[in-house]
Amino acid sequence: MDLTTKYLGLTLKNPLVVSASPISEDIEKIKQVEHAGAGALVMHSLFEEQIALESEQLDRSLSAGESYAESLSYFPDQSSYKIGPETYLENIAKAKKAVKIPIIASLNGVSTGNWIRYAKKMQEAGADALELNIYSIPTDPNVTAQQIEQEYCDLVRAVKGSVSIPVAIKLGPYFTAMVNMAHKLDKAGADGLVLFNRFYQPDFDLEALEIVPSLQLSTSYELLLRLHWVAILHGNIRPDLAVTGGVHTSNDVLKAMMAGAQVAMMTSALLNRGIDYIGTVLSDLKTWMEEHEYESIRQMQGSMSQKSVTDPKSFLRGNYVKVLSSYAHRA
Repeated sequence: MDLTTKYLGLTLKNPLVVSASPISEDIEKIKQVEHAGAGALVMHSLFEEQIALESEQLDRSLSAGESYAESLSYFPDQSSYKIGPETYLENIAKAKKAVKIPIIASLNGVSTGNWIRYAKKMQEAGADALELNIYSIPTDPNVTAQQIEQEYCDLVRAVKGSVSIPVAIKLGPYFTAMVNMAHKLDKAGADGLVLFNRFYQPDFDLEALEIVPSLQLSTSYELLLRLHWVAILHGNIRPDLAVTGGVHTSNDVLKAMMAGAQVAMMTSALLNRGIDYIGTVLSDLKTWMEEHEYESIRQMQGSMSQKSVTDPKSFLRGNYVKVLSSYAHRA
C-alpha cells in the first residue's frame, strides 16, 4: 500500500498534513504528530503585525497608512503574544532537530514590507517550505478587485524573490474569478495553493455591548467548497493543491485526493479528538483502499476532478439546478 504523495517538491509518507494550529507551539506535541503518523506539519503563523510590533515600527506604519494599519488596533499588545518572531525562528530549528517529517513555516500578512525578510529567516532556520497565509478584509470602497488581486501577486513575487524553498499560498474563497486568480498566482511563482482560509467573524456581546472574537471549529460539511474548487483547478494550473478546512475523517481525505489535491490538512479534528486520532484516520484510509483495490494514493488523485468525471457540468450550474429540483419538502 503506497500512501506517498508529492507536495511542494517534498515526498511525504502520506497526504495527511497537520495544518497551522496551537499544536505546533509545543515541541513535544510536534513529536507526537510525527509518532502518530502525519506526513508533514505546518507551524502556527507568524503575523505581519506581530513583526511590526517587535521591530517598533507600529507608529510609523500607522502614520504611513499601510493597508493593514486599521487592523493593528484590533490586535493585542506585544505582551499578549505567546512567542515573538525570534522565538518562532528558534522553534522551527528545534522542530527540525526533533522530527524527520517536513516542517512548513507559516507567515501571515497582506502588504509588502520589511516583514517579508522573515521568509528568508524561516528558510535559514531550516523550514522545508513556507505557507504564506494571506488574510485580507478589504473595506475601502475606492479599492478595486483588480488592485487587491495585484497586491496578492506582488506579495507572492516579493516572498518568492527572497527564498529558494517552495512557497504555498493560503487563500480565502471570495474571489470573483477564482480560476483566473489561481492562474495569476501561478505566474507570480506560487508553488502551491491551499484552499481555503477560514475567515473568522467577530460576535456581539449583548450584555457588555462589546465586539468579541469568536472561533468555531470546522465540520466535514465545510469540505464541500474545497472539493468543488480543487476539482475545477486540478490539471489547469501548475501549483500543487492542498485542501484545508473540513477534513475530519478518512473519507474526507479520500475525497480531497479524488478531487485532485496532493495533501489534506487537518486541525479541528485533532483539537477535538487528540493528536493520536491521526493514526485512526490513516488506518481507516488503508482499510478503504484495500477494500476498493487501490494500490496507491497517486492512483486516485484527480479521479473525480472536473476533467475526469463523465458529467463535468456537475461542478457548474448543472449541480445548482439538480440540487434545487431534487429537494423534497417535508411538512
